[in-house]
Amino acid sequence: MHWLIPYDFSPMLLAAWLLGAGLFWRGTRRRRVPRARQVWFWSGMALVWFALLTRFDFYALHQFFIDRIQQVLMHHLAPLLIMLACPLPVWRAALPLKLRARALRPAARSLFWRVPAALLFNPLLATVVFVAVVLVWLIPRMMTLAMLDVRLYWLMNLSMLASGLIYWGLVLDHRPRPPARMAPGARVLSPVLSMTPQILAGAIITFSRTDLYPIFSICGRAFAIDVMSDQVYGGLITWVPAALIESFAALLALRVWMNLSQSPRARRRPPPRAAAAGAH
Repeated sequence: MHWLIPYDFSPMLLAAWLLGAGLFWRGTRRRRVPRARQVWFWSGMALVWFALLTRFDFYALHQFFIDRIQQVLMHHLAPLLIMLACPLPVWRAALPLKLRARALRPAARSLFWRVPAALLFNPLLATVVFVAVVLVWLIPRMMTLAMLDVRLYWLMNLSMLASGLIYWGLVLDHRPRPPARMAPGARVLSPVLSMTPQILAGAIITFSRTDLYPIFSICGRAFAIDVMSDQVYGGLITWVPAALIESFAALLALRVWMNLSQSPRARRRPPPRAAAAGAH
């Protein structure tokens, strides 16, 4: 039970987690969702709970390599598993029909949604933000501020999770473009490009001979591991697991691209002028 008690309880995070879980559960009662997709979703949600709503969060605040594990879970693995389950149609199915017809559809057509959506879900911008979120919070000064200010600490974690959900939602989209926002080939190439700066950052941390993050010594380390070993482990976690996860995502996107290229294309109707000319 000690492990299940949150170190720094966040009612807002708990409410968001329960909302996402409740809508998905309700959606599976209204439409058929394959068991594999349900396993992906609940596995990702369990990782989010484990990383932020258990005692694990305490160790992430007091050990650098544990902090790196937390960020890989929040930024890479958990969002990838959640978006691999294609939860958006399931969440939509969970909502009452009247709410969808009278509120969601008009809101989706309004400029108040279309403008921010065009920015948030722009493939190039989403990729840049996905990488930048990792690199910015790895800057020693930013890491120090986040460890000393609980508001920045939650901003760091939530920015990791939000950018991961948006990015993996674009990369793992199984539809052609349009309606998908990212082209099938770009979905394969994007993880390969986005992993490169993270690999370089992980290598720099791993081979550094100076203590880049003394804030963990100031706060007190949770385990009896010397400073440089802790930093090497953290650099390797930033380097290797993240690269493996992104390589896996690129393979998934490649499979989708191959399936789309082999699927029969719908016949295009001739333009009205061409049809009229043919009739004459």
